[in-house]
Amino acid sequence: MSSYRDLRVWQTAMDLAVRTYEETSAFPSEERFGITQQMRRAAVSVASNIAEGYGRRTSRQRYNFLETALGSLFELETQTELSARIGLLQEANSHAMLEMIRSTGRGLTSLMRYVQSEARQETKRHLPP
Repeated sequence: MSSYRDLRVWQTAMDLAVRTYEETSAFPSEERFGITQQMRRAAVSVASNIAEGYGRRTSRQRYNFLETALGSLFELETQTELSARIGLLQEANSHAMLEMIRSTGRGLTSLMRYVQSEARQETKRHLPP
């Protein structure tokens, strides 16, 4: 893979960020510095941390950034559910977003397992015989 842009999970995370911006644009203006901003930051963080991790030298460093991305994804999931519960998101829109979040989570978890196995191999190569 020549770029993080080739990662399906990064592409999915970008789609999720765009969807988050679209959905939160309909939130009331008094939420602009509240949940709107929090959701947008969390969504942007997912894709950004996948990309940043890709640029790191070791698998352990990459894994750390993927953990951060996963944490941001959980944050966005919670904020999406809260937005639906308090009536900021329509039920159909929240279900669609939650499915995108779960899909991104599956891809991220899969990538994390792969990177973790790479990290184990790196560790084995550096152990004395």
